[in-house]
Amino acid sequence: MDIDASTAAGHKGRLVAVLALTTAFLAVEVAAGLLTGSLALLADAGHMATDVAGLALALAAVWFGGRPATPERTYGYHRAEILAAAANALALGVVSASILYEAYGRLLDPPAVASGGMMAVAVAGLAVNLAGMAILRPISEGSLNMKGAYFEVLSDALASVGVIVAAAIMWATGWYYADPLFSAAIGVFIVPRAWSLLAEAVHVLLEGTPSGVDLAAVRESLAGVEGVDGVHDLHAWSLTSGVNALSAHLAAVEGADHASILAEARRRVVEGFPIAHATIQVEPPGWPWCDAAHA
Repeated sequence: MDIDASTAAGHKGRLVAVLALTTAFLAVEVAAGLLTGSLALLADAGHMATDVAGLALALAAVWFGGRPATPERTYGYHRAEILAAAANALALGVVSASILYEAYGRLLDPPAVASGGMMAVAVAGLAVNLAGMAILRPISEGSLNMKGAYFEVLSDALASVGVIVAAAIMWATGWYYADPLFSAAIGVFIVPRAWSLLAEAVHVLLEGTPSGVDLAAVRESLAGVEGVDGVHDLHAWSLTSGVNALSAHLAAVEGADHASILAEARRRVVEGFPIAHATIQVEPPGWPWCDAAHA
């Protein structure tokens, strides 16, 4: 199976479309936030700015990931996608902290806000976010990078809903505490999503077992190959989203056909599990194991 094609690589057009929509609206929201005095709008604009940066980073990661392998980087640049996802998660965390800090200050002395203009801009922002979600949702599960981009737009859409509700409350009641309170809610909402995305990216960077690969089942399947006496040094990891790799050593019984063992083992791994690249070594009886700790 070709390991040079990341799941995200075929969706650059969708990313470009969402990036164009988001960038076009960002300037409008910043100006509106300053004119209306709404922290909630500025918080949403700050989050939208991370959308723009995150989407641009995701596009750059797709471009880097598509570059061919070299003698120095034999697997190519697949990990650029994971680094982009981690950077997006960290950026979301910084934005969340900034929103919470500013909201705390405004709760002590909430300023007046032009709620009508605030609501109009928030409704337009929600429409932009919903369009972006519709574009990215079909591809968000196949790539950690695309998932990060989708989460950015999703959380921004929910932030826009919060801004609309806050504007409605202030317009109806004049209770200006709604602006910093809903801003804080936006900040709190971002935190678990940023943490989840960062945890997934770190898991890949630490070469943890991919979530869709049952290593115990892989071991059992390989041990069931005719002529195999034992399985050791079994490892599985992700190069990037949707591109999993595996390595294993198989101890053969006396007189076994090593070529047949290798062919059947590779068939079982590639056809039975989400593995794109398998490296399997067949060893004769009595062959010393490299490291008993990796058995």
